[in-house]
Amino acid sequence: MICKETETFMDGYVDGELDLVRSIELERHLRDCPACAKMHQDRQAVRTAMRTDSLRYRAPEALRKKVHAALVEQDRAERKPERRWFPIQWQALAATAAALALVAIWWIRPMDRPLQREAVANHIRSMMANHLMDVPSTDQHTVKPWFAGKLDFSPVVKDLSGDGIELVGGRLDYLENRPVAAIVYRKRQHVINVFVWPVAEGDRGARSSVRQGYNVVELVRSGMTYVVVSDLNRSELEQFAERLTS
Repeated sequence: MICKETETFMDGYVDGELDLVRSIELERHLRDCPACAKMHQDRQAVRTAMRTDSLRYRAPEALRKKVHAALVEQDRAERKPERRWFPIQWQALAATAAALALVAIWWIRPMDRPLQREAVANHIRSMMANHLMDVPSTDQHTVKPWFAGKLDFSPVVKDLSGDGIELVGGRLDYLENRPVAAIVYRKRQHVINVFVWPVAEGDRGARSSVRQGYNVVELVRSGMTYVVVSDLNRSELEQFAERLTS
């Protein structure tokens, strides 16, 4: 892949929309081309900035008062028997619906979860590129210490063999432009990648979705974000995520 092609496909790569083969070709080029690697870092920084609260518009107090006053006046007008209030009421409802839609967009956009798309891409790549584990081991006391000095946090590594889930190892990975721990489990023939990194927020319940045919469960527990990816069925994957983080 040449620099011109990299520029063409960069936005799709950052958004996790490229196919696996094209993604691998682009990543190889990024390793060899400092200019394109810098472009990738810049695009990632813009995407991260767009997901922060600082870019969200908060209505000023003066506007809030004007809207409140308009609603009070509208209510008075609708209470007058000689006025035809139905058309006005529908206009008010339409305005309210539009406002709610805008609010919903701001809440839903973070849930569009390019993070989940990136996690699924990493899950697929780990199996296709023969890089599922840096430390293959079924012993949690081997896998957990392996991350010491490689990350600025200590990931939770549990032995869930009693639930029919085998720990098979771990590796370093990257999500949202930062290094994360990837803990690898297996249930029957299903590989489960658990991506873990610290986050400054309180506990958050599990959010499940399907990306490219893979189930994804995302949750926050005890200051850690967990993104769990597998082709294991959704119910079993959610139970695994809860068991792992309990």
